[in-house]
Amino acid sequence: QVQLEESGGGLVQVGGSLRLSCQASGRTFSNYVMGWFRQAPGKEREFVATIDRSTSLTSYSLTYYADSVKGRFTISRDNAKNTVYLQMNSLKPEDTAVYYCAAARWGTPATVAAGASVNYWGQGTQVTVSS
Repeated sequence: QVQLEESGGGLVQVGGSLRLSCQASGRTFSNYVMGWFRQAPGKEREFVATIDRSTSLTSYSLTYYADSVKGRFTISRDNAKNTVYLQMNSLKPEDTAVYYCAAARWGTPATVAAGASVNYWGQGTQVTVSS
């Protein structure tokens, strides 16, 4: 069983930055593909970014991004802290949504992006970008 708790959301102006964090419970965090998804009011939940599992504390992990956030958002993980991050820069009003952390024991960053192999979801954190 893995529990995910997001933090770091809030209100920010257009062009600003936020960093979301997702703290995971459990001792096998490094074995999970981790991801961020978001859901805006009246819309379906959509993929934002995923990062592959890693085999050591400092090894590089493959990342995968939605086209709408490429070059602006960066996903990273710290296995020593059981935490995955989403650094969001150059925020736009269309980035306003509830952001959810996800964990998948199997699959790849690309397959997890489709949402099919997610095992655990967090409760979400609100991000609001004001113009």
